[in-house]
Amino acid sequence: MYIAQAFNVLHDWWRYFIGFIIIAAAVVVGQIPFTALVMFKAIEEGDDLANLNEQAMLSMLEPNLNLFLMLLSFAIGLVGIFIAIKALHKQTITHLTTSRPKIDWKRVFFAFFFWGIVSSGLTLLDYFMSPDDYVVNFKLGPFLILCVIAIIMVPLQTSFEEYLFRGYLMQGIGVSTTNRTFPATFMVLLIAVIVYFALPYLIDFKWYFKLLYLLVCLIALVLVNSVFKNSLESEKFDSIFKLFNRNWVPLLVTSAVFGLLHISNPEVKQLGNVIMVYYIGTGLFLGIMTLMDEGMELALGFHAANNLFTALLVTADWTAFQTHSILKDMSNPTEAGFIDVFLPVFVMFPILLFIFSKKYKWTNWKDKLFGTVEEPPKEDYKILE
Repeated sequence: MYIAQAFNVLHDWWRYFIGFIIIAAAVVVGQIPFTALVMFKAIEEGDDLANLNEQAMLSMLEPNLNLFLMLLSFAIGLVGIFIAIKALHKQTITHLTTSRPKIDWKRVFFAFFFWGIVSSGLTLLDYFMSPDDYVVNFKLGPFLILCVIAIIMVPLQTSFEEYLFRGYLMQGIGVSTTNRTFPATFMVLLIAVIVYFALPYLIDFKWYFKLLYLLVCLIALVLVNSVFKNSLESEKFDSIFKLFNRNWVPLLVTSAVFGLLHISNPEVKQLGNVIMVYYIGTGLFLGIMTLMDEGMELALGFHAANNLFTALLVTADWTAFQTHSILKDMSNPTEAGFIDVFLPVFVMFPILLFIFSKKYKWTNWKDKLFGTVEEPPKEDYKILE
């Protein structure tokens, strides 16, 4: 199974912890050019740096330059992932990508072109049905530059997210569920995340409070895993351990984290928190696809198509991607509705899973999505053909 692949490489919990720090540091380094240029531009125009919000920063630079610099951090983050898996886990890119002997590029391109055609068709259908909501934004020169940037950089951005969530974290959390103290660790982290998002509504949650809060959380984790270690490993906790030692845990956790990391997107402010159902649902869809197909190829292709064709076809003043696209959405929605959230998550994604399942003959859904995470015997473990 895909998650079980991680048992064949170095998979100590501290390696994933350090690896995550390396990846986060790479992303921060990648953000430096964008941040520096925005600050320089703001100072040059006499803007107050303290009052710059994300929306203002996104619209401050020329769209093509803005897109390139935004995507640069993901590209460098992807390099950080590859460094982490090689240096810390002695794992190859192929091994992180799939349980097959080699990456199946036919799967990647099938998902890419299939969803690219469908999503483009839906966008054009909406344009013809509601032409008043759009204006033609096409300018040949800027659009050709956009094509070069998007075709190179967008797949790097989406690959970073897939390798991080459906790859590195999915496998890392999966192997961690075999630790007897995992349920307690999971509950501490869950409470910590809930409190983290609640604190800004209660206090002025400045950066130094965030650092202090992180330190408190780390101390709590150490205490739980040391003081209560013997109790947590006793037989009376068997039923709780068996509940968490399953594939649904890394699937749901990575999907939730993937969705929550989009909470600062301009779309959330424009469409409301209900759009988080779409983001988390998309993460769940990509995670199910990865577990059922025993690899990330379909998720890589789908995610790249979803972002690339969107960047080329349509933009809006309230979206994260400000591009020289063919169309510009001039509508001003105040809240996401059925078509934005519930249609893709509860109708289209299940249909796509059905299509992929028939094409690639997926079986054993229950075990792959809810089965126990177990380290396979070395003599019995074989790469899937």
